[in-house]
This record gives sequence, structure tokens and C-alpha cells, in this order.
Amino acid sequence: MSKVKVIFGSTTGNTERAAGLIAAALGGDAVNVSSASRDDFDADLLILGTSTWGCGDLQDEWLSSSGIIDTLDLTGRKVALFGLGDAMGFGDTFINGVGTLYRQLISRGAEIIGKCPVSGYEFSDSSAVVDGEFVGLPLDDDNEPEKSEARISAWCGQLKAEAGL
Repeated sequence: MSKVKVIFGSTTGNTERAAGLIAAALGGDAVNVSSASRDDFDADLLILGTSTWGCGDLQDEWLSSSGIIDTLDLTGRKVALFGLGDAMGFGDTFINGVGTLYRQLISRGAEIIGKCPVSGYEFSDSSAVVDGEFVGLPLDDDNEPEKSEARISAWCGQLKAEAGL
């Protein structure tokens, strides 16, 4: 089993860039979900990343590959999520793609780590907010690209502690 695997879907390259930074910080591998196999989901720490499109839709590569999650037994496995969205233009569906993945993962028994506070983000609604916090790392490269690297770095430190890496 691989120690850390980052699986992502990316349309414009922003999510791919974030996945690469996360994988490098944690000593793992980044794989695009469109080319991922079932074995790629076998890791001590699984990190999934997506952007949100349209009115809260999951990124296209995840839409065509998301059935793979439904074949996995993630009972007790540590899984973290990150997502990219546009909090100003789509503040009512900010990183909803993460919310979609979260619900799938919970139904498969995953233990979600890496939750983040909503403070510091301006948005009106998100399905990725559960019990008052984001279920993963939110990034907004459309409006706050200068904050992404620091947010990723802090989050990776949090993941190391929560996953015991």
C-alpha cells in the first residue's frame, strides 16, 4: 500500500497544480482520476481533489470516473478532500464538488480528516460545509490565488498530524 496518494480531476490545471503541491509536501504521488485504477485508491492516506463547475457540479473527469468510489471499501480509512471554486462568482455553490465526494466517501465508510474552518472565506452557501466547517481544504484560485500555497502548506501540516505521518 502506498503511503500517500492524491487523486484529482482538473479542467483548467488549477486543481492539478494544487494536487502536485500537496503530493510533494506529503511525499506522495498525484494521479488524475481519469487514468486512476482501483489500486490507486489503496493508500495509507488518500487525498481527493476536485473543482466545482456550473451550478455546483462535480468536475467532468470525476463525473465519468466517480463510480470507482462506489466499488471501494473505505471502512476506517483516512481520506482528505480539497477543492477549488469561485467564491465570488458562485458563492452559493462554493466547492460543492467536495460536498459531493464527501457524501460518497462517508457512504463507503471513510474517516474524513483535514476539515477546515469557514472563517477567512466569503461565500453564501456550500454543501461542503458540515457542522459549521468545510469537510476539506477550500481554494479559490479565481479570486485569491495568492493565498493558495500558504493554505496548502498549513493544511498539509494538519494532515501530517491527523494521519500520523
